[in-house]
Amino acid sequence: MEHEDYYEILGVPRDAPEGEIRKAFRRLARKHHPDVNPGNQEAEDRFKRINEANEVLSDPEKRRKYDEFGPRWREHEEWQRAQEAAGTPGQPFDWSRFGGAQGPGGTHYEYRTVREEDLQDLFGDEEPFSDLFTNLFGSRGERGGARRATRPAAGRDVESPVEVTLQEAYAGATRLLEMQLPDGQTRRLEVRIPPGVDEGSRVRVAGQGSPGKAGGPPGDLYLVVSVLPDPRYERRGDDLHTRVTASLQTLLLGGEVQVPTPDGRRLALAIPAGTQDGRVFRLRRQGMPRAGRPEQRGDLFAEVHARLPERLSPRERELLEEFALAGTED
Repeated sequence: MEHEDYYEILGVPRDAPEGEIRKAFRRLARKHHPDVNPGNQEAEDRFKRINEANEVLSDPEKRRKYDEFGPRWREHEEWQRAQEAAGTPGQPFDWSRFGGAQGPGGTHYEYRTVREEDLQDLFGDEEPFSDLFTNLFGSRGERGGARRATRPAAGRDVESPVEVTLQEAYAGATRLLEMQLPDGQTRRLEVRIPPGVDEGSRVRVAGQGSPGKAGGPPGDLYLVVSVLPDPRYERRGDDLHTRVTASLQTLLLGGEVQVPTPDGRRLALAIPAGTQDGRVFRLRRQGMPRAGRPEQRGDLFAEVHARLPERLSPRERELLEEFALAGTED
């Protein structure tokens, strides 16, 4: 079999640090593992080459010899051991003592089973990969005749949708959930939804997922949030946008309007004289709290529009006509 450079197999440069090699191995091994590609001989062969490359390049001493001697590094290592056994160290390395093709056209491939720790890093303990450990290692491995203790399997995480109003997302809320237990019983659980959640936010409730096996820890419960639309506010990230109205005289002469917030407060907004219809004012740090950092908030933007009277008294009409006439004369 023609030798394929170990660095090319893993797709890393020759000066790649150990962490980069391990990361490349994990990515490729997960992709080409036989359990992920059942019946695919090409993937299985590729996995063997990936495993061998990682075995050499992740070991500093083996990597040093591979960098020095190339694909024949194993034969050089065997020659050194033979010299030490014969008591003649330092003799020149004789390639002809070893069978098989010589030179770049034929090198010996050796496949070794991937380490249990690497399999756990790659696939965890979830099905169908949990059976792989039993087949390869005998109930989590037997090393030196001693059986390792079986590690209890953790429970699975569970997702559940939950709807909240904008007011609840603004101030936080609680939900009373009913959980169905494996024995058929129902358990009620009160969950706190923190302020600042947005559409698609996931709220973690530790230890409330599926129970573990053989005494293993339970999984977690994740609430997937949907925020209901609110006709009064438009949310843009952590900022809120709303519309308020002011009387015509307030816009012309100046004054004050009330701006409501989602939690029921009313903020006083000063309107300067001569304010144009549709002007937007920013109320700093009165918007949505930032998820995980409720002490930080976005801004609340208030777009002010004129509120015109539906009916005018004779005196109001007279004054407006005078006002219009004065404006015409200017």
